[in-house]
Amino acid sequence: MANPVLKSSVRADGVGVLTLARPDRLNSISTAVAEALSKHVSEFASDDSVRAIVVNGEGKAFSAGADIAEFSALDSPAAFGEFIGLLAASLDELAGCSKPSVAALHGVALGGGLELALACDMRVAEEGTRLGVPEIKLGLLPGAAGTVRLPRMVPPPVARRMLLTGEPIPADEAARYGLVAEVVPAGAGLDAAIAVAAKLAELPPLALAACKRLLGAGIGLPEATAIELERQTVSMLFGSEDRVEGLSAFLEKRAPTFGGR
Repeated sequence: MANPVLKSSVRADGVGVLTLARPDRLNSISTAVAEALSKHVSEFASDDSVRAIVVNGEGKAFSAGADIAEFSALDSPAAFGEFIGLLAASLDELAGCSKPSVAALHGVALGGGLELALACDMRVAEEGTRLGVPEIKLGLLPGAAGTVRLPRMVPPPVARRMLLTGEPIPADEAARYGLVAEVVPAGAGLDAAIAVAAKLAELPPLALAACKRLLGAGIGLPEATAIELERQTVSMLFGSEDRVEGLSAFLEKRAPTFGGR
């Protein structure tokens, strides 16, 4: 049986871990990887034992990007569009998943690899990690939301510089812009990301999912409409069992146990 290109596991603390497993190719993202990512994210989304997700990569790097060897063999713009469409759809599924996700970055997160990290809710990076979108150096541009998500996460002039020059930035600079939540010593990235995800896994699932929906929808809505959507959402959450548990635990000075209901 062939080795998997993406490994999946669920920890006892409710953290589902997805591991890019092509270390010999710097975890480049092939059609098989995109298909596996979509499959496993869908499985995590429907698994009540999974409360948060961590994405990481084996070997020397998180991911060097889309598999150039695969897409350079394509013979038409339509064929490339199909390839990049599959990648974009898998990342959209991760970004739209109701469960929060954390990317554990090391080595490099470039091109499609950075787009994968951008599809996560948070990112932790090891010292020395480089983040970038070098597609312009190949006569291309990011095609899986890189030109959309990056300018919404860093100052627009920074995104413009990264996209136009193709030059990467180091983890400490990315942290100054908020693109990376935490920079940790080399070798500590996965543990740090799991620690963040484990804390998220202890929080109420309904409120986490609702927060993700508001963050995604609110940016494209007029302010008054977004505020009204927020009001409706928090009113809905007030009727949940998790709200009752949260308030009871606070008043009783104990740790809450949220059931996602």
